[in-house]
Amino acid sequence: MFEHKFINARIMDGTGAPWFRGEVATADGRIVEIGRSVAGEAREVVDIGGRVLAPGFIDVHTHDDLAVLRDATHAPKLLQGVTSVVLGNCGFGGSPSSPARRDDLVRYAAPVLGPMPASGAWDAFGDYLDALSGTPSSVNAVSQVAHGAVRIAVMGFENRAATPAKVERMCALVREAMEAGAIGLSFGLLYAPGCYADRRELVAVAATAARAGGILNCHIRTEGDTLLASLTEVMDIAEAAGAPLHVSHLKVVGKRNWGTIGRALDLIAGRRARGLDVTCDIYTYTAGSSTLLSVLPPWVSAGGAREVLARLADPAARERIRRDMEGNLPGWDNFAGMLGWDRVVISGVDTEANRSLEGRNIEAIASERGQHPVDCMLDILLEENGRVTMILHQMSEEDVKSVLRSDFAMVGSDGIPLETGKVHPRHYGTFPRMIAHYVRRERIMPVEEAVRKMTAISALRFGLSGRGLIARGASADLVVFDDGEIEDIATFEDPRRYPVGLDRIYVNGKLAAEQGKPSAERAGRLIRHRCACCDPQTSLACN
Repeated sequence: MFEHKFINARIMDGTGAPWFRGEVATADGRIVEIGRSVAGEAREVVDIGGRVLAPGFIDVHTHDDLAVLRDATHAPKLLQGVTSVVLGNCGFGGSPSSPARRDDLVRYAAPVLGPMPASGAWDAFGDYLDALSGTPSSVNAVSQVAHGAVRIAVMGFENRAATPAKVERMCALVREAMEAGAIGLSFGLLYAPGCYADRRELVAVAATAARAGGILNCHIRTEGDTLLASLTEVMDIAEAAGAPLHVSHLKVVGKRNWGTIGRALDLIAGRRARGLDVTCDIYTYTAGSSTLLSVLPPWVSAGGAREVLARLADPAARERIRRDMEGNLPGWDNFAGMLGWDRVVISGVDTEANRSLEGRNIEAIASERGQHPVDCMLDILLEENGRVTMILHQMSEEDVKSVLRSDFAMVGSDGIPLETGKVHPRHYGTFPRMIAHYVRRERIMPVEEAVRKMTAISALRFGLSGRGLIARGASADLVVFDDGEIEDIATFEDPRRYPVGLDRIYVNGKLAAEQGKPSAERAGRLIRHRCACCDPQTSLACN
């Protein structure tokens, strides 16, 4: 007796092969039969009326580390058809921590991950994973360990190279995280404290993750004028560390740089031809989102929150910030200089007093306040204790298409799961938009290839074994949608709107959502990576 039998389905199996009409049967949370016609009875026969049956989508780039603990439904992702999320990106995470620097980690994480639960931050990464596995969720999760959290635990926001002893302590924390079940290590080289790390430190911690079978995932140092140098840096680090490399949200920022993404893709393809295992992800929008502090020169964030706020209030430091933002510091992406203040939009603030600023750009706010845009931005950061998120309208549509078409690219939302504010619509619409906009309207690839970029290659890259495919024995993570009707309807003005055109979503064989409404099922699972050091069949050792 099958649990479910899906009939009259257009099956897109995740491999990119052309769809075929057939039936799929599931039992005990797995796919057990596939064929033109499947014999046998089922507790529930689901006639999907010629709609698409595909593997559940996998969001390879999320900042849902705490959101999955705050809200078991996780509707912004589930209702897109996402059945698995990859956590711990861009160097941001809720663990590991240390008692002396816990407040620093909480402040660091809040603008991107949202509020920390009462039980966090977790000193041991294994405790964080235990919290995930012990909390019911509608989606599956796998997590990386974040270099930013590791560095804060060992040396806070010190703007200097780590001593050999501190590097070894960081390696020990990475080793412990891998043994606990992390899938790999993420860098956030744009952000403090990751931007303060030297090559020796970065190679050492990446090699530690690699020896345990982990991936290295990088938010590179710059994505504008010096994009190619930043790509070269992380590929060199990965080669030195012996690590497979994944580049987060590959893009080129700034109108003067648009059109050069082809050179970045060629650079990656060249390294792949030389034997480096390197892939990337991208979101399906031309605007990005991050913390407003990332607009500032890197030196401003040294020392942690208290010192940052003191600098923002200091006239001499403010003048230095203004000079730097009007000039051109080597190795730094000056977002405002490349884009203009009209393209820097406040998306989330911490206080009700400034709620009216959400959805407005810095240029307009500064004009209303009668200030220079730099002073306006610094004042807003002071008023909000640094907890401000922004949206940057920074990329070209043609560049996005170029990355999406590349063989080694997959889809990730990079959504920031804030509970208030005008969040980026990608948190609600990335995956439906891939099909509605880039397949149906722009016709840049067949729908089967779009499904592959959201399922099979993502599962393979991030250790989600047995997922991302419609195949016998695979986990029954499934989505039913109408490829002619699926649509993202979240906008920058009204971002908290769920997509349409998705009929049913199953997680591990259980109905998680139907017709845009979550069910009561919480069938998601934490997937722990099996560290090579802990595998009795291998002689590899973390140290």
